[in-house]
Amino acid sequence: MSGDGFFDVPSDLQHSYLGLVALHLQEALIPVAGGLVLALLLAQLCVRYGWLYPPVLWGTTIFYAIPSLAIFVILIDYTGQSRTTVMIPLTLYTLVVLVPAIVDGIRSVPEETQAAATAMGFGAWRRYLRVELPIAVPAIFAGLRGATAASISLVSVGALIGNQGALGNMLTDAMFYHRPMLAVSSVVTTAVLAVLADALLVLGRNLLTPWLPRGGRSGTPAAVLPGARTDTREKLGSSR
Repeated sequence: MSGDGFFDVPSDLQHSYLGLVALHLQEALIPVAGGLVLALLLAQLCVRYGWLYPPVLWGTTIFYAIPSLAIFVILIDYTGQSRTTVMIPLTLYTLVVLVPAIVDGIRSVPEETQAAATAMGFGAWRRYLRVELPIAVPAIFAGLRGATAASISLVSVGALIGNQGALGNMLTDAMFYHRPMLAVSSVVTTAVLAVLADALLVLGRNLLTPWLPRGGRSGTPAAVLPGARTDTREKLGSSR
């Protein structure tokens, strides 16, 4: 396997089982991170300019419907049989999940909260970063969970172009060498990675949203602006 830059896994590890796991995570998670950055920008534009949301949604949906192999064929002329060829479409695929999740999360912010932020002198982008995004964290992480699981699964398709599928390469090896256990190992490992990634995202969401109820209880978190005091005991004590 050829090197692609800073994020390369050392060549002596690439052909080992753990090396394939590392490559798989690399090819899956970098697109999710890149897609999140793009989705945050697109979502802000879609919320600010409502007319932009439908065409963005249609565009991401249409792109997601295009078979990844067809995109690989187009990209190979420009990026060759490399991991970059695999990660570009995976990055764009994440948008079909992340953009609606972020837009819905931002739209769930109460109007009075947005008005209070504006009254405190928050501009559009400052309000977006410091008020709307923190409140939208649960919706964003819901989108991230779906996008991450899909990305981990789709990496294996890269095995069709120069063995760039990481754990998916074991599927082609299983067919070539008539060793079905390689396919089983690939599928099981991919599933375990998806479950572990999902568990880490749930943990991250819980750490970033301490106001959310736990233990299966339902409820809507209160919207609190930066600097606001939330000590219920102080409020109750002062009212006595």
